[in-house]
Amino acid sequence: MAINAIAQRLRKAKRVVAFTGAGVSAESGIPTFRDALTGLWKRFDPAQLATAEAYRADPSLCWGWYEWRRCKVLQAQPNDAHLAIAALAQHVQKLTVVTQNVDDLHERAGSQGVIHLHGSLHSPRCIDCGIAHESILACDQMSEDGCRLEPPRCHSCNGHIRPGVVWFGEMLPEAAWRAGLEAAEDCDLFFSIGTSGVVFPAAELPLRALSTGASVVHINPVRFEISDQEHFLQASASVMRTLISDAFS
Repeated sequence: MAINAIAQRLRKAKRVVAFTGAGVSAESGIPTFRDALTGLWKRFDPAQLATAEAYRADPSLCWGWYEWRRCKVLQAQPNDAHLAIAALAQHVQKLTVVTQNVDDLHERAGSQGVIHLHGSLHSPRCIDCGIAHESILACDQMSEDGCRLEPPRCHSCNGHIRPGVVWFGEMLPEAAWRAGLEAAEDCDLFFSIGTSGVVFPAAELPLRALSTGASVVHINPVRFEISDQEHFLQASASVMRTLISDAFS
């Protein structure tokens, strides 16, 4: 679908969902699970560090990995896609940002009420009792290549503190999932940005939007298969800035 046709749909839209994946954060230099790892982590498959079993087997390795990722996020800055999505809220009646990313770049760009389907690196909690924990690690303690770190202990039950992300094999947070579904079913234009849309259950969101009559537009630099009812714009996430400019200038 041509960019000017998408801009025309955006101009008429009232309720918009921006559903974002790793491709959006990658433009800020945040490594994705598909990127080759370096330093301490080069011997590991990141997917193997993203399970409760891996954490219980080697807490210091997994906690160090996630704190290294969190420090990378803190050093990164929102990119044009984050800023454009935040600015879109000024032009439509309702904008809902739903993300698979575990960073806070949407919030730092100015987006409000972001729905985090996969949790957040900035919300650690106890692996045993679930109580939230305030992380106090300063990034100057973390080497560039990463290091093992003994996780802090819960002040309530003395259990290990775990990252506040959704690991493989875990359910999505119920409240976030319900809010994402409601937004998808209520919108008239659904953008899927920087995600291949193949990981379920999150990949169900564009299908829900489509089933209620919304226009669904996938934005990704790598083309993938979609239905003939959906639209594809082969571009990086930063094309959102051009879309908004064309729609509202």
